Amino acid sequence: MGNLVKFLPTGTVFIFNFLNPVLTDNGNCKTPLNKQSAAIFIVLCGFTCCFSCFTDSYKDRDGKTHYGIATFKGLWPSPSSFESNLANLSSYKLRLSDFVHAFFSSMVFAVLVLLEPNTVKCFYPSLSTNSKALICLIALPPIALVVSLAFMWFPNKRHGIGHPSIEHYSNKTNLLLPQTS
Repeated sequence: MGNLVKFLPTGTVFIFNFLNPVLTDNGNCKTPLNKQSAAIFIVLCGFTCCFSCFTDSYKDRDGKTHYGIATFKGLWPSPSSFESNLANLSSYKLRLSDFVHAFFSSMVFAVLVLLEPNTVKCFYPSLSTNSKALICLIALPPIALVVSLAFMWFPNKRHGIGHPSIEHYSNKTNLLLPQTS
């Protein structure tokens, strides 16, 4: 379940679900400003979903976690990471799987946006309830299948911003199993 969170940034989804009713005036979009601000907000959230697929983290020799952006040459660290940059950041180069994850994360977010009632009511007010149900019935299963297969064929090895690396968990004691010495 922890790896599922990496596919779509939960912070972005939370912010979208929190602010979308405000920006769309609960789907009414009485003014053009409502539609424009909602559209800009959707694009920014989509960009965040895509961008988060290109972030990663590493630990320095002191065990401190640093975050950066994956590039073709390696990881471009945050400014605070420059003074303690002792890790080999060239091993964090961009891979095909990063672009696959970015595309499909954006697709999942787009589906989430298109199924959100306030967004549909704002941008497509004449869409009937039957049309909405038909879209859900026809669009969701194939998209879910394709996205699931893509994420399975291209596993995500990045530990983006807010997702601790595996070393964080390997040093902890499992409280459910008896300790052996």
